[in-house]
Amino acid sequence: MRFAKAEELLELAFAMQATTEGISLVEIEKMFDVTRRTAMRMRDAVARVFPQMEESIGDGRIKRWTIPLAVTARHLALLPDELASLDIAIKKFSDDGLQLHAKQLRGLASKIKSMQRNGNSRKVETDLEALIEAEGLATRPGPRPKIVLDHMHVLREAIKACRIVELQYRPKNKKSAELKRVCPYGFLYGHRHYLVGGGSEKGREDSHYLFSLSQIEGVTITNESFRRDKSFNLQDFAEQSFGVWMEKPQEIVWKFTPKAASAARDFVFHPSQKLEERKDGSLIVRFKAGGLLEMAWHINMWGDQLEVIKPAGLKAMLKGKRPKWGGLP
Repeated sequence: MRFAKAEELLELAFAMQATTEGISLVEIEKMFDVTRRTAMRMRDAVARVFPQMEESIGDGRIKRWTIPLAVTARHLALLPDELASLDIAIKKFSDDGLQLHAKQLRGLASKIKSMQRNGNSRKVETDLEALIEAEGLATRPGPRPKIVLDHMHVLREAIKACRIVELQYRPKNKKSAELKRVCPYGFLYGHRHYLVGGGSEKGREDSHYLFSLSQIEGVTITNESFRRDKSFNLQDFAEQSFGVWMEKPQEIVWKFTPKAASAARDFVFHPSQKLEERKDGSLIVRFKAGGLLEMAWHINMWGDQLEVIKPAGLKAMLKGKRPKWGGLP
């Protein structure tokens, strides 16, 4: 247990030297899932070991702490487990069609390895090979989106510079592309990958839309800038829906049979979900979201082991179409 605490303190010290803004007590609580009092004790323990720790006042008068990079640099050492996780992340990005992210992670891995001393590097490489052989990813069934890497580079530059882009965008069921002027805000990754943008054609930058990355046939950055909606939060936007299809959020209530309840507990269906255990062993899952069609696709994975209680529209969508099997995802 003591060794685990020491590892957490080192992890906190490295986090403090990895950011220019510093780490707050609230962030320490979230990083290590601890109470405010424990977070304060951890901060104080790091300060005793690294007296060079600096305190600053950030936005909202919140105190933050940093450690100069040179102070902890000599303690940095790569672990084979860390590199193995990085390798898995590269493979996952590649399998999901996120080639740009996979390429950048490969570059990062090479840079990190080049910073290690030769003796330690040889040992790490040996252990890493063993771990890579022992770990793998199950191939995800079904098609993967095809994305042009150059488009991703251009869109990222436009997002950073707050520049309007002109997309050659081909809507579904249409043979030719259409010109779309878009204020790019960010990306949402899922079964399909999307650009989140605000439409500028009607002069409204407060309404946000999704553009499938695989349907973008060309991207041009214009010289026109746009002002980001400060109230817009990408995570909040994503959580409005079960998947990526944006609909008005509705109250969702699902009931899993006692047979399926154990497996259902292992899933996070939505960040806002609440679970209710029933005396008969069944499980009630409640959350609020839109995207009924994508819910219907997922529900069919559970066969007759999941009953839709709300909303009525989702029940009607599934009526007479439920597979009758007892298997579980």
